[in-house]
Amino acid sequence: MIIHKLIAQHLKHHDDPEFYLLQAQDAISWLEREGVQVNTRLRVLDLGAGHGIFGSVLAERGCTVTFADETNFLMDSLRNADFRKINIDSDDLKVLGKYDLIICSNVLEHLSKPEKFLSQLHELLCPDGYFFLSWTNWLSPWGGHEFSPFHYFGARLGVRLYDKVIGKKRIHTPFKDLFPTYIGALIREMKRNKHLAIKSISPRYYPEFGFITRIPLLREFLTWNCAVLLQRIR
Repeated sequence: MIIHKLIAQHLKHHDDPEFYLLQAQDAISWLEREGVQVNTRLRVLDLGAGHGIFGSVLAERGCTVTFADETNFLMDSLRNADFRKINIDSDDLKVLGKYDLIICSNVLEHLSKPEKFLSQLHELLCPDGYFFLSWTNWLSPWGGHEFSPFHYFGARLGVRLYDKVIGKKRIHTPFKDLFPTYIGALIREMKRNKHLAIKSISPRYYPEFGFITRIPLLREFLTWNCAVLLQRIR
C-alpha cells in the first residue's frame, strides 16, 4: 500500500519525479507478484510515456524499452532512448510493433475513444504478452484530477463551480482532455476482446484491498486508481 506515501509526497512536492517513481516501482512489484518476469529478455513499450519514468525503471532492470507518446517529454537521461511519436486516440497503433510487456499508466482517462483503444490492445502484444493498464476512474476521489472533488457535481457543473469557488487555473477540461470513465463499463469492454484474458484487477495504490474491484458501484468510489493486468491469448 502506497496511497499514504503518494498523498504525503504530493502535498509536499506535488507531482515531482519522485511521485511518479514511487508509482512505477510499486507497480513493477505488483506485476512481479502477478507472475510477470521482469528481466533482460523483456521487450517493453511505455505507451503514453510522458517523462518516461516508468519505462526508465524497467530499463534499469535490463529490459529493452521503447517509449511512445504524442510529444517527446522524456527526461534528459533518456535523450538517446527509442521514442515513437503516436496519437493514441487517432493513429494506427500497429505501427509500434509487438512487445512482451506494455505499460500504459494514467492515460486511459485522457482518451476520447477508450473503447476503440481497448479493442486494439492485443495487436501490440506478442503471444502470452502482458498489458499493464491503469487509470483514474471518474468517481474516484481524484476523478476530476486538479478540480476534485468538484467532479462529483458532474463534469460540466463541477468545473464551473471549481472556477467560481477556487479560481485557480485548471490543467484539464472535461470532454476535451479528460473523459469520465467507469470501471464496470471498461471491464466489460476488455472482456469483449476475445484475444485477451484479464489476469488481475486491483486498486493500484492499495492492492491488498483487491476485493473492492469486484463489488459493483462501490468500486467506482473506493478505487482511487484502477490497475488491470491483461494477457494475450495465443
